[in-house]
Amino acid sequence: MQTRFESAKEQYERLGVDVEAAFEKVSRVPISVHCWQGDDLRGTETVQNELSGGIDVTGNHPGRARNGDELRADLEKALSLIPGKHRVNLHAMYAETDGVVVERDEIKPEHFRKWVDWAQKLGIGLDFNPTVFGHPKADDGLTLAHPDKDIRMFWINHCKASREIAAYFAKELGSPSLVNIWVPDGYKDTPSDRLTPRRRLKESLDAIYEVDYDSSLVIDAVESKLFGIGSEAFVVGSHEFYMNYANQSGKLCLLDTGHFHPTEMVSNKLSAMLLFHDQLALHVSRPVRWDSDHVVTFDDELKEIAIELVRNDALDRVNIGLDFFDASINRVAAWAIGTRNMVKALLHAALMPHDYMKKLQEEGDFTSRLALQEQLKTYPFGDMWDAYCKEQGVFIETEWLDDVKTYEQNVQFKREEIQTV
Repeated sequence: MQTRFESAKEQYERLGVDVEAAFEKVSRVPISVHCWQGDDLRGTETVQNELSGGIDVTGNHPGRARNGDELRADLEKALSLIPGKHRVNLHAMYAETDGVVVERDEIKPEHFRKWVDWAQKLGIGLDFNPTVFGHPKADDGLTLAHPDKDIRMFWINHCKASREIAAYFAKELGSPSLVNIWVPDGYKDTPSDRLTPRRRLKESLDAIYEVDYDSSLVIDAVESKLFGIGSEAFVVGSHEFYMNYANQSGKLCLLDTGHFHPTEMVSNKLSAMLLFHDQLALHVSRPVRWDSDHVVTFDDELKEIAIELVRNDALDRVNIGLDFFDASINRVAAWAIGTRNMVKALLHAALMPHDYMKKLQEEGDFTSRLALQEQLKTYPFGDMWDAYCKEQGVFIETEWLDDVKTYEQNVQFKREEIQTV
């Protein structure tokens, strides 16, 4: 393996790539790993509600985490397989209230104490999301844009409580917490009024953000969507709505890679957005025909997203989070595959001679630019990736799955035995 690495390193260095600097650059990038892959978005609330808002999880692979302790154990196993130091992203539905029914507009920092204790043990940060779906007050597909003021206030107070919890995370963990607001609001069929729901959504957001937290504690983001199940004809929080709201209010615009038309590439949006925003946020997913949130693979769009972040020196300006959930495969493996691929894409991008390639474009030498782009596709990147994993103290590509299989047999499959006794 060392011989292969040295040979690969020599090839990259001939292009002027500093391999050690590339490794170091990628090692400093935290990925926010979403907790909800581990339990199929069931949550830990005392009252279990059906998923809504166009969200669904398919598959019945055994071993799902059934409570907070099991979910944290599975996350810890997954994080041990991913090179680098990362974060965990929570939803409000993962409050732990010791069997006491606590409504979402009344959640408090104390309901996430176990998560904070665990994060302190691992030395990682936590991000947060209000859970504005899967609740009786979201059954008709409207929340922050609802015509009923009482329902709007319920969700406004839930989002306010979520920001307070994020500030608590930041104080306890010494790292700012990103709070992302996504709501499912929309209509199944053609609306007779688009402006009024959008005005209500804006007013609700303004009310949520009345308390001004320092950016060292809370980083606020808003997330758009193109359509959803039950909101096929109209989504209140469209990309244009949130892009303008973020510009006006100083919030982060979060781009979810599954929330656009199939022919739209988020990678192509990044350079335009970065000109007008100091910071952005991403939810990296993999849409298959629609916003299906498949496990992230090392595909062309993922590589192009990473290239845009690296070559535009934007790694410290874009908060990278993941958002996928697949219950048809081992859930720890899903985390490992998706997150390793995100890191892999960043390393792939960091090992490219971007300054030289920019120079070729500026000089109009498109022939050399295309030839070099194609040449890099067959470079021995796999050897560099294995070397990076080894340097970071995690299993290389051919080894990590064996560790998951052992964990599956010894831990996850035994949950099913307990459940059926």
